[in-house]
Amino acid sequence: MSGMKKKLVFKFSKGFRGRAKNCHRVARNRVEKAMQHAYKGRKLKKRDNKKIWIGQINAGSMQYGLAYNQFMHGLGKENIQLNRKMLAELAENEPYSFESLVALIKPSITRLSIQKSNFEEVGYKGMQLGNMPPEITEEQKATIFQSNL
Repeated sequence: MSGMKKKLVFKFSKGFRGRAKNCHRVARNRVEKAMQHAYKGRKLKKRDNKKIWIGQINAGSMQYGLAYNQFMHGLGKENIQLNRKMLAELAENEPYSFESLVALIKPSITRLSIQKSNFEEVGYKGMQLGNMPPEITEEQKATIFQSNL
């Protein structure tokens, strides 16, 4: 950064206060620091936008009884590849399109919750040992174990 030409330093330091705009030695340091802040700000902007999009998607999915993590898991299971920016846009401006996405996802989510509720009584060790509650049929056992593989 110290190799930057004087004219360019003064061009970047336009609008700075005090000697930082017209004294080369001070302006060079201030411009260097400003560029570091700008670099960091570009990274933080992406992070902040992602937080905003997640909040918008969560608000949209909660209207239909799904949490954000369930909604995103359902999208992955159904192989729907929309990024968070587009999903947030749909949730905010296109409620009917977002509702159709939720309708596509709900069947896979409900299947998952039924499978999990069958194991709540038995616990983790029971799942490992293969001890199933008596009300589960052989077909249900087969589908549960195939989906866990």
